[in-house]
Amino acid sequence: MEIKRLPAFSTNYIFLLHDPQTNQAAVVDPGESQSVIECLDKLEAKLVAIFNTHHHSDHIGGNKALIQKFPNLIVYGGSKDKGRIPGQQVYLKEGDQVEFAGNIAEIYFLPGHTFAHIAYYFSPNSSEEIGDLFCGDTLFAGGCGRLFEGTPSQMVQSLTKLRNLPDNTRVWCAHEYTLNNLQFALTVDPNNLDLQTRYHQVEKNRYLGKATVPSLLGEEKKTNPFLRWDQPILQAVLGINNPVRLFGKLRKMKDDF
Repeated sequence: MEIKRLPAFSTNYIFLLHDPQTNQAAVVDPGESQSVIECLDKLEAKLVAIFNTHHHSDHIGGNKALIQKFPNLIVYGGSKDKGRIPGQQVYLKEGDQVEFAGNIAEIYFLPGHTFAHIAYYFSPNSSEEIGDLFCGDTLFAGGCGRLFEGTPSQMVQSLTKLRNLPDNTRVWCAHEYTLNNLQFALTVDPNNLDLQTRYHQVEKNRYLGKATVPSLLGEEKKTNPFLRWDQPILQAVLGINNPVRLFGKLRKMKDDF
């Protein structure tokens, strides 16, 4: 399975999954259709599936045009998003599985950013391979999504599920927010040497116009404060030892950053 990262709008990424053996494709969160169609034309591939993580317009805006062009494709989304995702035919719950290009993705239910958010995790076929997580707006490189329809408690539970995945998991988050996220992270975790190193590398990459997505989950666990709510150093900085309260404080601080 090949993964194509397609920039959209000002910060979004759309991910096109391509099976070179069958020349079929699936797309994750097509906020718009033009870049997807152009990529498909270049590959001479047929789109057979849309994998939506949630209902926000910058993730579903291309659904209708893609359905019109490929009327036999199947649209997947969370069961609780029924009526909010154009063309949705399959309603996924925690523990369900979807298949593409001979690879199986497990579905994670991740309320917090929205009440219906899901993620698709393609586990590796062997210990030497890398897994792929398409997590929409729940986990970002260096950060996490705003709480539009959920609570800090729900988001902590959701992020815990993702934190428990293997370190060698590529995190295909839906926005290029990494530099700003790490700038904030340094304000609450300034003595984290892993974070300092990561920030300088991301700063260099963004200056050169390079994408910072995907990141590796192992790196997120070391440097992303929204996966470190139970670390004593953050608890000491904020004076809070309750994980949910600490997470809520971090999220409010980032909202105001």
